[in-house]
Amino acid sequence: MNLFEQTKNICQLHNIKPSRTKGQNFLINENVYNKIIESAGLKKDDIVLEVGPGLGFLTEKLAQNVKKVIAVELDDKLAGLLEKTLATKGIKNVEVVNENVLDLDPTLPLPPPIRRAGFVRGGNKTPPPFKGEDWGRYKVVANLPYNITSIFLRKFLSLENKPEVMTLMLQKEVAERIVAEPGKMSLLAVSVQFFSEPEIVGCVGSKNFWPEPDVESAIIHLRPHLAFPLAKRKEREFEEKDFFRLVKIGFSSKRKMLKNNLANGYHIKTSEALARIKLAHFSENIRAQELSVEDWKKLLPYFLE
Repeated sequence: MNLFEQTKNICQLHNIKPSRTKGQNFLINENVYNKIIESAGLKKDDIVLEVGPGLGFLTEKLAQNVKKVIAVELDDKLAGLLEKTLATKGIKNVEVVNENVLDLDPTLPLPPPIRRAGFVRGGNKTPPPFKGEDWGRYKVVANLPYNITSIFLRKFLSLENKPEVMTLMLQKEVAERIVAEPGKMSLLAVSVQFFSEPEIVGCVGSKNFWPEPDVESAIIHLRPHLAFPLAKRKEREFEEKDFFRLVKIGFSSKRKMLKNNLANGYHIKTSEALARIKLAHFSENIRAQELSVEDWKKLLPYFLE
């Protein structure tokens, strides 16, 4: 029985109806799962955060390759089913957390185990809490719900305890925007490239999912920058705050030249904005999409207030 047949049978048996609002399009191609595992570069002592495990096909493959998997599933029914499936198969190195991943912080303990694989319910046998400090270095591997892509990336890439690497399935159009080069940059591209080095490692057609989505997908690998040029935390936060203020203002109106956006955003004359742009050695007609992350860093000192 192939993955498509297994997926449909499981859904029929447990009355699971994939929800578009939750981004539930189940991956049904085992070769793609293997590609994700291969791209993640996993090691036996790794701790992996998986987001949206769904029916658990990727979860099981992860569990075979790493020390521990923290599988965060928002859907109550899927979380409960995954817990039972893993327990039945004797897979004990997976922690199923029935929560919104956007509410979790890897520097803090996880919430009480609402759903947990590999333990016996009842009596006094309750599992010990899995502490945030036990994570140490961790990786993220996920077929990410597409409707949370931007906020998820912004949250986890900007954490102090950020993942070592992230291997994600994303909407192809979004992945291409993330890896864009000067000339096609966007606020998303600058934000992700500020915190990491992104690379598309493979494309996945819509026919590899059930139900079949309206979009193509891509596997993207991100290696976060673990070190910042400013050592002190307060200085780093100050740098990031000013950097992203500049970038957001720069992209505030796509059709306008950078000098006009910066003049409006910083409440200065266009001639003053132009003078500062020229001091940074950029063309007077340059637009935000033409600047790389390093270009924005170069421009930043001229717009500090």
